[in-house]
Amino acid sequence: MPANARPETPELRVEVADSWARSLSTVDPGRDSAPVAGEVGARWRESPLRGPVTELADELRDIADDAGFVAAVTDESGTILWTCGGRVMRRKAERVNFAPGGRWNEPDMGTNALSLALRTGRAHRVFSAEHLVAALHGWVCYCAPIRDPAGRQLGVLDLSTTWDRTHPLAMATVRTLVAAIESRLRTRPPASRGIRLSCLGSGLATFDGVPLRLSPRQCEVLTLLALEPAGFSPEGLRDALYGEQPVTTTTLRAEASHLRRTLRGAVANRRYALTVPIECDAVEVLAALKNGDTETAVRRYTAPLLPASEAPGIIRWRDHLEVAVREAVLGSRQADLALRYGERHPFDLQVHEYARGLLAPGDGRRGLVAARLLEASRD
Repeated sequence: MPANARPETPELRVEVADSWARSLSTVDPGRDSAPVAGEVGARWRESPLRGPVTELADELRDIADDAGFVAAVTDESGTILWTCGGRVMRRKAERVNFAPGGRWNEPDMGTNALSLALRTGRAHRVFSAEHLVAALHGWVCYCAPIRDPAGRQLGVLDLSTTWDRTHPLAMATVRTLVAAIESRLRTRPPASRGIRLSCLGSGLATFDGVPLRLSPRQCEVLTLLALEPAGFSPEGLRDALYGEQPVTTTTLRAEASHLRRTLRGAVANRRYALTVPIECDAVEVLAALKNGDTETAVRRYTAPLLPASEAPGIIRWRDHLEVAVREAVLGSRQADLALRYGERHPFDLQVHEYARGLLAPGDGRRGLVAARLLEASRD
């Protein structure tokens, strides 16, 4: 039998047939992948599911790797916020956009386990040709809703694989994992618990409002975890911190362990990621840029990212922020933003010339720009 072959489904279950009837007016069964919701990093950072899922991430990855599944967590709209699985299965899933940013609700992707669980509030399995979209006929999906302590549906957890790897215990596994997530939601501290990090300029941080005493290396680690909420493998974090330096895994683990103790356990094991909310000035600058809010980005971009750090990962993010903010200023057509940016970057001739070009003749600020241009040209 060919690898993509599947058994025929002689008749549809009632809930599946009803979903097909609802979906056919909005979904083309011939579409090849889920539509894209856009960047979901901010949604995942703010999601109440992020903490519990991160705490269970190692278990989810083990299950997905061992059984050949892809695990996914959505928000209440059916947009996927987080996935894990082996490389081969993730590549297969990405072909149909079963990945962060993919929209899997019924109006967008028709009949599937995620859309049924979201609509009915119950666990569902959808097998092979029960999917409305033909591109999914090679898959089987097991899904259950996740609720907060008040009973509000926050999203769903889904385990998916190819139809030939269907497993009788898959649905029980999904239910068990959802119960573990919901248990953590019930026992989590109040939402006010979290970290505030200032890493533009010197690194300063508080946890639950209490100042933290962080070493420069701990501040680098915390900054990287804030900028990359999906976290790092041990190898990835070592490269981001040390580059080609001959640093052992033991040294890396010690640094992570020190930070974990400082944050009262709020750093996940194995794949390093934060398990509590974090507010970070650099992340806020990036979010403003993504929203097209250059004024907020320039106002909050007060200094380079940890300017004394030589960690390769920090340098990459420092350059990224600098280029992104500068290009936004040069494309803004707003003299005030160019003047504000130029004040912090006195030797940037292009920005000063751009500001001068935006100012009308007779504007008193042209003298200020002329002085900056003169000073910059002497460098």
